[in-house]
Amino acid sequence: MEERYDLAIIGTGPAGLSAALNAKIRNKRFIIFGSIQLSGKIEKAHLIGNYLGFPKIQGKELQTEFQKHLRQMEIEIAEKKVTNIYPMDGYFSLLANNEIYEAKSIILATGIQIGKGFPGEEAYLGKGVSYCVTCDGNFYRDKIVAVVAYSSQEEKEAEYLADMAAKVYYIPMYKEELHLSDKIEVIRDRPVEIAGGEVVNKLILKDRVLDTDGVFILRDTISPGTLIPGIETEENHIKVDRTMKTNIPGCYAAGDVTGKPYQYIKAAGEGNVAALSAVNYVETVK
Repeated sequence: MEERYDLAIIGTGPAGLSAALNAKIRNKRFIIFGSIQLSGKIEKAHLIGNYLGFPKIQGKELQTEFQKHLRQMEIEIAEKKVTNIYPMDGYFSLLANNEIYEAKSIILATGIQIGKGFPGEEAYLGKGVSYCVTCDGNFYRDKIVAVVAYSSQEEKEAEYLADMAAKVYYIPMYKEELHLSDKIEVIRDRPVEIAGGEVVNKLILKDRVLDTDGVFILRDTISPGTLIPGIETEENHIKVDRTMKTNIPGCYAAGDVTGKPYQYIKAAGEGNVAALSAVNYVETVK
């Protein structure tokens, strides 16, 4: 494990990127977790008309400008998925792809989880339900697993599972063309419920029932209450004050995860404020 960071930023949308820029300018030691593709939401946006300085810009064009800015600032993205954050005594412990990272403060810029979790999802978390293939895939060697995926980026995760599991079902929640090997059975159906006894043994779909030892739910975001215990929420959004401070000391949030309006320029502004608040916190608690 590396030396403890001043700041860990989770998310590579406008809020997380804005926070990273300000952490860099303030010479703080930080890490930002997310995707080098940044935000799928921005990439798919047809036309954005209210981002200052970029009138009528397409999502992919704005994505390119963001990436260019990151390169100029020499900011690298850790392509790892943070699945758990634990507040410790004076710092935070983060689990990402089965590795532990430590930071004095954190900024949650994870975006908003669209729709509610499936019935049984929360009850079986850690008992057959997982959000991270890299973290938990090895537990399902020679077993049957189902992957519920929300973007084509998760196809490589399914292939990773297919090399060790006895059977992999892939349930895509997106319409793009699939690029999967014959080892994986694709099912175009809608999950309805995750069921079992002490552990998961069934994934109930609209038109059929799958017998399975585990269910991997691969969304872009994880609900705040699942990600960090004790975080205060309102209607599945993280509750913050005007400094982007949450109820947990040293923990800040920015962007869509804090609530409406879901706009890129609002998210970027909140990321800026969250970074300034986190920097001030770190300097105060030295």
